[in-house]
Amino acid sequence: MVVTVDRGRWGCALDADPDRLVTAMRARELGRTPIVVGDNVGIVGDVSGKQDTLARIVRRDERRTVLRRTADDTDPTERVVVANADQLLIVVALADPPPRTGLVQRALIAAYAGGLQPILCLTKSDLAPAEPFAAEFAELDLTVITAGRDDPLDVVAPLLTGKVTVLLGHSGVGKSTLVNRLVPDADRAIGQVTGIGRGRHTSTQSVALPLSLGGWVIDTPGIRSFGLAHIEPDDVMLAFSDLAEAIKDCPRGCGHLGAPADPECVLDTLTGPAAGRVAAARRLLAAMREG
Repeated sequence: MVVTVDRGRWGCALDADPDRLVTAMRARELGRTPIVVGDNVGIVGDVSGKQDTLARIVRRDERRTVLRRTADDTDPTERVVVANADQLLIVVALADPPPRTGLVQRALIAAYAGGLQPILCLTKSDLAPAEPFAAEFAELDLTVITAGRDDPLDVVAPLLTGKVTVLLGHSGVGKSTLVNRLVPDADRAIGQVTGIGRGRHTSTQSVALPLSLGGWVIDTPGIRSFGLAHIEPDDVMLAFSDLAEAIKDCPRGCGHLGAPADPECVLDTLTGPAAGRVAAARRLLAAMREG
């Protein structure tokens, strides 16, 4: 498992064991095949992990999930941020800085399209109540947790144990504080991981850190924007099992936003609880279209 990437060197944990770290370079036959944190790779050569040794990555396994984004909604070049994560922990401060619904909506879209289970994690709960912001996502059946500085991690930790969880959020929302609480020796772990290559963990790199009870958290740089140019409306709707079946009867090219934009959208015919889910899903689609 790739746990860090630094200027042409990849830190790899053999058999996903954090105590068996190896530095590797990409074999020439792989060309420019992108390799990111979370990728499972095959390596050959010196796998002792001793200082100044270097193995070679000769294979990148098929990815189970991908967290992707583009620079903005007009950029055709997508970037895989993390591969093979099970969950996306969207970290949002309830105040200072104020929470932004748009980022959460976009992160949810990326999670649904990439096959990750999203979790909304609200920090700085000592500055503002969680309920008003959490209520905006009630119809999505989204797991919402609070992890303020003074909140116990009894709810958070079990959700992450045994999973690969990527953390995403704006700078200043308390993501680093949360990482340091989840991985008390995070500074040492980051030094150990990046010490096998060149350089160190900075705000421009992602790094995977092992949890004491099993599993990994992947800390990502604070983001300024989250482009979704690579995602289509159907990618979002397929994440809603009850709605995915319905859209099969929509006309080709339907954007699923309903009238007047999509006057023949089948979702307009749904009633009861399904109609609430449609409204929630359409808010995501509208956020994606608005950019």
